[in-house]
Amino acid sequence: MINVYALCTGSIELDRASMVSDLEPGQPWTVPVTSFLVSHPRGKLLFDTGVHCQARLDPLTRLGAERMKRLTVKSQAGDDVVPQLATLGLHPEDIRYVANSHLHFDHCGGNEFFPRATFLVQRPELESARRPGFVPSYSPSPIDFDHPLDYRTIDGEHDVFGDGSVILFPTYGHTPGHQSLRVRSGKQAEIVCASDACYTRENMDRDVLPKILWNASVMSESLAALRKLRDQAGATMFYGHDPAQWQATPRAPAPVL
Repeated sequence: MINVYALCTGSIELDRASMVSDLEPGQPWTVPVTSFLVSHPRGKLLFDTGVHCQARLDPLTRLGAERMKRLTVKSQAGDDVVPQLATLGLHPEDIRYVANSHLHFDHCGGNEFFPRATFLVQRPELESARRPGFVPSYSPSPIDFDHPLDYRTIDGEHDVFGDGSVILFPTYGHTPGHQSLRVRSGKQAEIVCASDACYTRENMDRDVLPKILWNASVMSESLAALRKLRDQAGATMFYGHDPAQWQATPRAPAPVL
C-alpha cells in the first residue's frame, strides 16, 4: 500500500506579483512551503525538505540581506521538516530517499538533516547549482545543499521504486533542472506534486508564469505538460505555494492519498 502525506515545512511572505507576473506589484502574500512524504512498501521518499529552522530564528545569517529585501520567513515553531516527520512517528534515519524538486532555499533547506538518505536530483540542477554564475539568474545558496550527502543525479524521468508507482519527471524552466513528482496508487488514484513548476492554481488556469524563473519558454512547456496531467489524465495536482489549496489539504498524520 502506498500513502502520501502533506507536510508544512515553512511559510513565506512575498509580493504576489512575483508568483503571478501579470498582477500589480505591492500585494504582500503569505504562502505555504510544503513537502510530501511517500510511504511505499520498499521505503520512504521525502519530496523536498523545506525551509531550514535557522531561517526563522536568524534570517539575516541564513538568508542574507538581499534575499530578506524580497521575502520574509513567517514559519512558526515546528514548521520545519524534522518535527513534521515526527507527526508521523518518523525520524530522519527512516527516510530512504530525498528528492529535491530544485535547490532553492525553501525546497532543500533541511537536506543536512538526512545524512543517511540517498538524494535524487536532476543532473542539470545539481551541476548548475555547484557552478555559481554558470547559469544566469540561478545561484542557489550552498549553505542549503552543499553538504556531504549522497547525491545521485538522474537524467529525465526516474522510477524511484521500479514499479511505476512513484515517478520523478523533469519540469524544467523555473530552474535548469526542476523536477516534479507523480504517485499512483491503484488504477484510479494519481497525484502530482508540481512544486515550483506551478506555484498556484491561478498560474495553471490562466497560463501565467511567475517572475522568478530561469527560462520562460521551457517553463511554459512544463506548465502545459502538468496541465495535461490534470485536465486530461485526471491527476490531482498539488501546486507549489497555493494558500487556498493548502487550507483545504489534509495535513499529516492524515494522508492525501
